[in-house]
Amino acid sequence: MEDYLVPGGQAQAEYIEKKSRFIGQVFPVTTEQEAKATIERVRRQHYDARHNCWCYIIRNGAERYSDDGEPQGTAGIPMLEVLRRQNMTNCVCVVTRYFGGVLLGAGGLLRAYTKSAGDALTAAGTSVVRPWSCMDVPCSYSGAERLKTECAAMGGIVEDVEYSSSVTLKVLIPTETEADFTARIFDISGGTVTPLQTGETHRAVRIK
Repeated sequence: MEDYLVPGGQAQAEYIEKKSRFIGQVFPVTTEQEAKATIERVRRQHYDARHNCWCYIIRNGAERYSDDGEPQGTAGIPMLEVLRRQNMTNCVCVVTRYFGGVLLGAGGLLRAYTKSAGDALTAAGTSVVRPWSCMDVPCSYSGAERLKTECAAMGGIVEDVEYSSSVTLKVLIPTETEADFTARIFDISGGTVTPLQTGETHRAVRIK
């Protein structure tokens, strides 16, 4: 199955432009029904706002957006483009605007909605959904930091570290690079460390 990116979690960011308050929110979802329900929940939460503009991208499914009363092309599409540029999927973004009494013009609105969506997405972080090999990497205390660096260099994630008389790194490695990772760790440790596969998983893992 092809790897794909999703939000690292739910997040919010606020932005003020000429007294208008923009509240950008990002949510991970898995279906269009869940996306629509999320948008309705935000609308109810911010029922007193002038606009609740939104967009979403569902993997192997729909892309939708709404300007929610803002001039056409100034909100929904710019927000959707933020998600597209980041290759984000299974993602909903809602930007709520509390009008401050000053008109921003088309250019000002486009910049504000783009920034709000981008800030919220940055706050949410990014996870990659892919198959992973779960590995135990036993090592000495002195060698642990270098092995952490090697893991990251090969696209891996150190999920946990167990400490006793020695150290065991609990690592997730992209399945297709497991053999290369094992060979690399064996090589740089002078043959003293051999990673052990303890299982496999297919899930979202945060990468930034």
